[in-house]
Order: sequence, then C-alpha cells, then structure tokens
Amino acid sequence: MKKILFIIGSLRRGSFNRQVAVLAESYLKGKAQVTYLDYSAVPLVNQDIEYPAPEAVTALRNAVAQADGVWIFTPEYNYSYPGHVKNLIDWLSRPVDPANRQAPTVLAGKKFTIAGAGGVGATAQCRAKLAELLTVLKADVMTDGSTGIALNLEAWTEGRMILTDEQKAQIAHQAESFVAYI
Repeated sequence: MKKILFIIGSLRRGSFNRQVAVLAESYLKGKAQVTYLDYSAVPLVNQDIEYPAPEAVTALRNAVAQADGVWIFTPEYNYSYPGHVKNLIDWLSRPVDPANRQAPTVLAGKKFTIAGAGGVGATAQCRAKLAELLTVLKADVMTDGSTGIALNLEAWTEGRMILTDEQKAQIAHQAESFVAYI
C-alpha cells in the first residue's frame, strides 16, 4: 500500500485545509496509508544550526523520504504560500551531507500534489508558485488535477466550511489520480 504524507499549510488546529485533508484521507481509505506531518518543532532555517541538523529537521526529512508521495494542503497568503511552508521546503532543499553539496536532496524525484482552500481565487496563485518552487528543486509535481477550493461565505463568517458536490468530487479525483501517479 502506498504511503502518503499530508502537510497542512495552516497552523490553525481547525483549519479549512485540515478539513479538506481529512476528506481526502477518507477517499484514500484502503488505497493508501496516510500520515500527517507534525512540523511544530521545526526551526526557521539558519546556517548556524544546519549541521548537524536539528532533530526536528531530521525527522522532517525522514518523514518525506519514507513517503511514496507528499500531498500539501495549503491556504494562500498574499497570493503565495505561507512562510512556514516555505521554511519546510527550504530545510528539505538543503544538502544532507555538508561534504557533498551536489548530492540529491530528499525532494529530488519525490512525488507531490497540491490542494488548497481559500478565498475567491481558490489558492490558484499559491498552488502555481508552490508547484514551480518544488519543480525547480527537482520534485516530481503532479500538475494535472490540483484542486483549488473557493470557500463559502459561512466559512469566513461562521467558521463552517461547506463543500459542494463538485468540490468533493475534485478532491476524490485528485486522491485517485495521485495514487495512480505514485
């Protein structure tokens, strides 16, 4: 069974993107084993602490290395991805061995897919920029079937995310496509 690591790009416990991830997990039941990345202890990138890598960074790298694929669920902050998502990717993009700066990183060849729930733009800018960044870092990004969800008014006013049948079908399709992709 494929192993898929979920990265939630929102730090809020009840985030809309976490809710979308839980829905995606339900569609993957029996098809893939899902784990959620806890990156709360990962420090900001800092060359002063890069080698040896902090334990939390080693755990981050190991979680990504052990996964067959990584699915990022992220909101859009000011037409881009959140800073803490960039920080994770920055750590993952660093060479593991300081003596071999040309060695592949844990991102090289790793299968990724991206989804996001946000405002009226449905996280389109964020997803495009994140896909571009991951591709530059030699990750293998599934570009066909990325899902963007424009949240309903009740999500913003009452904290209740209500997905349409079409939005649910998009997540189900992305889940199925990602399993096939990896």
